[in-house]
Amino acid sequence: MKFSLSINWYKTLYFNFKMLPFNQAKKLPFYFFGKVKFSSLTGTVKIEAPIKRGMIGFGQRFEQMTKAKGIAEIILDGTLVFKGHAHFGKDVFLAIKKDAYCEFGFMGCLGSDVKLLCTQKISIGNWTGIGYESQVVDTNSHPMINSKTGEAYPISGPIQLGDYNAVSNRVSIMPNTKTPNHCVIASNSLCNKDYTDLGSEVLIGGVPAKLIKRDFTRDWESEKENLMFYKRVKL
Repeated sequence: MKFSLSINWYKTLYFNFKMLPFNQAKKLPFYFFGKVKFSSLTGTVKIEAPIKRGMIGFGQRFEQMTKAKGIAEIILDGTLVFKGHAHFGKDVFLAIKKDAYCEFGFMGCLGSDVKLLCTQKISIGNWTGIGYESQVVDTNSHPMINSKTGEAYPISGPIQLGDYNAVSNRVSIMPNTKTPNHCVIASNSLCNKDYTDLGSEVLIGGVPAKLIKRDFTRDWESEKENLMFYKRVKL
């Protein structure tokens, strides 16, 4: 009963049946919890995995904080693809602009208060989690030029996060960021380039982020059971 009362049934039913074919929507793969504003739902949602009830959660608590500010918002004008189970925390802002493409791998996760703005392409790998109060933004939002030559710099650039990335809290992931598999990003870092030449199992951090340590990785195998429990909708 407590679980049932925690679900925002209006938003859950509305999103599933508006965004998915009926044979998928009736299984209710998306569950919404708490307040969430659908500012625009003109885009497309695809689930490229076996459809299961509650496989993608939005706003269910899985971190220690229990209170939400009630500012969760979705702007979906582009394409949003899920490769399997995924989970979003409280107060997440998710914006996929027109003609943009955003993909979440299996067990992809956004922590509470994360802001994701996709204007071109953002790909988040399997088991990759973004810590609370971080931002993933593939655009500079404003046109920038070289003040001497007048050369215009690109406004946006794709973001690709590898599998098994552990992104700590308050990290800024900016245009043209590309990370290898098994990468750990330290808190309060700024990522803005291709880090794949560093190889896997690395710790990066700083402003801008740089290599801190090699042969460093999260012990995913020891945590998988807990992660599957806390970062999946508890039916």
